[in-house]
Amino acid sequence: MEERRKIIFNQETEEDKVVSLSLRPNRLDDFIGQADLVDSLRVSIQAAKQRQEPLEHILFSGPPGLGKTSLAYIIANEMDARITITSGPSIDRAGDLIGILTNLEEGDVLFLDEIHRLPKVVEEFLYPAMESFKIDFIVDKGPYARTINFNLKPFTIIGATTRSGLLASPLRDRFGIFHHLEFYKPQDLAQIIINSASKLNVTINQDAALAIAKRARGTPRIANRLLRRVRDFTQVKTDHGKIDQTVVIDAMHTLGIDGIGLDDIDRRLLAVLSRHYKGGPVGVDALAATLNEEVDTIVDVIEPYLLKMGLLRRTSRGRELTELAADHIGDTSSPKGRLQKDFF
Repeated sequence: MEERRKIIFNQETEEDKVVSLSLRPNRLDDFIGQADLVDSLRVSIQAAKQRQEPLEHILFSGPPGLGKTSLAYIIANEMDARITITSGPSIDRAGDLIGILTNLEEGDVLFLDEIHRLPKVVEEFLYPAMESFKIDFIVDKGPYARTINFNLKPFTIIGATTRSGLLASPLRDRFGIFHHLEFYKPQDLAQIIINSASKLNVTINQDAALAIAKRARGTPRIANRLLRRVRDFTQVKTDHGKIDQTVVIDAMHTLGIDGIGLDDIDRRLLAVLSRHYKGGPVGVDALAATLNEEVDTIVDVIEPYLLKMGLLRRTSRGRELTELAADHIGDTSSPKGRLQKDFF
């Protein structure tokens, strides 16, 4: 069960980090999907290069696994700049941030993942750094305290967040460019899968790629992860070593992933809403307690895709099951409908 959950959950695993280095696109022309965002970035990058200035600070928001980190690398490549990678939770002291900022060269890119989790005291050091490329820090205490001003070289901060609503307004307002990444269409994911298969030296046809794409929850990270699992399945279970639609469906059945990308925990959540809470509404804390899951896991990982698929709705009173969800989980006891039981 735990292994199944690692397949479909869109947090980046150590395996993902290693493999993504070879699968990650290097230029905007190689980036598939998010067409409007890519076009806008291309204009911003070209304008900044013509002015011979660093890009304005950029904020990417959206669910995990949609390409925020990849876009940060691409922007650095397009700007011929060095990129420094860190995350909000890893910076717990202002001194850590000061050390990072003072080591940046002109035009460098600083990528701050999970920027909404920056400690407040660290976040406040970013304000003058982003606005005027200066930092002020106090040395000594009491009557001996004095402020030291330090000028920074112009740089670009790229922030990434899955919870833009948790960003403080002063921080959000200092980003000149803001983009929200949407879930990918199956056709775009299928092309990503075909490209990744080529880099992994795997043979896959269009139908098989689309079958994986439809189960990838609109997320490239999950699409590539499923591709690797299907590759393993093909290698062990078949003689021809080629991924076709039949192999994909068999592999997905083994992994417990249904035709629209729901896994065991997704179906458990929908079933609990239906059977324990009569379809809702129910608060997320109660739902998390019943499922024995963390609230953040439900809000950040499970809910976004269920909301997108129209299987769940958020109301002022809590979470509610939709009739479409009742039809999908096949719960004959649900007051909202009766459903098919073949998920695959």
